[in-house]
Amino acid sequence: MIKTSDFDYYLPEELIAQTPLTNRTNSRLLVLDRKTKTYEDKVFGDFIDYLDSNDVLVLNDTKVIPARLYGHKEDTNALIEVLLLKDLGDNVWECLAKPQKRVKLGTIISFGDGRLKAECIKLMDMGICHFKLIYDGILVEILDVLGEMPLPPYIHEKLKDKDRYQTVYAKNPGSAAAPTAGLHFTTELLDRIKAKGVEIIYVTLHVGLGTFRPVNEDDLTNHIMHTEYYEISEDAANRLNKAKESGKRIISIGTTSTRTLESNYEEGKGFTAKCDNTSIFIYPGYKFKAIDALITNFHLPKSTLIMLVSALAGREFILDAYKHAVEEKYRFFSFGDAMFIK
Repeated sequence: MIKTSDFDYYLPEELIAQTPLTNRTNSRLLVLDRKTKTYEDKVFGDFIDYLDSNDVLVLNDTKVIPARLYGHKEDTNALIEVLLLKDLGDNVWECLAKPQKRVKLGTIISFGDGRLKAECIKLMDMGICHFKLIYDGILVEILDVLGEMPLPPYIHEKLKDKDRYQTVYAKNPGSAAAPTAGLHFTTELLDRIKAKGVEIIYVTLHVGLGTFRPVNEDDLTNHIMHTEYYEISEDAANRLNKAKESGKRIISIGTTSTRTLESNYEEGKGFTAKCDNTSIFIYPGYKFKAIDALITNFHLPKSTLIMLVSALAGREFILDAYKHAVEEKYRFFSFGDAMFIK
């Protein structure tokens, strides 16, 4: 049995970053060498020094939508919070509703004096509901007015600039959380990386419940991952396959890009252009097929994300590196510092 508790670690609350740094590339970077089992303290701008023309960076170009809505039940006026998680098509969305006990089949929640309404058409476990959205106009524009950026619950400060919870290359709207490893890049750094001959490829995974749902099982193999939608274009698949054939190093920017690539890649077939859903759960014992290295943030104790990085670098090495990061007062989680596992 692989215990969820094996991925716990001590983290003082004051190390949880509450606000982003003014300059994205000023974040610290802990560089882990998997071969020598050593690490070194750098700043994120130094990442470019580890790259050359034999490298390919894969970035998730999803865009966070203002997915957190506060509305009132039409019949009782009770306050309900709704977090849009996944577009199921035909204006039906998978959502988290709080408190769910106040939501029944047929419940209608009104937002912004009725500019947007949501009718519950399906009730599921763990606070999840399916809502049919009712509105006139363009949903993205309505959400820009009525919605809030869905910051994680451990961030208590108000976000002054909502663009700081987006990557500079965010393009395809649909995420309920940012692919936070990408928050450290600036357009200027990406241009300098390209000038070094490094190839940059974009994929899309809309971050939803699968990424941030906590593991509540003692035996982590019993944890069921939620599905998330991803896209790999024809051009991206062709370029990824060419990189693999050429023996280039594929560096995934973030766990979401990693899960996209590892879900898609098949031995003998390589990468395939497709739009699909993934529920891949990567934990120690998993053999990586698609990626060779990873940029990632520091993750919550006992989360599926710390399990993923442990699968890549080894649990003991990761926990030792996390202990070092705590001692050196690195900043943790979404607005925190980064790690390069090479």
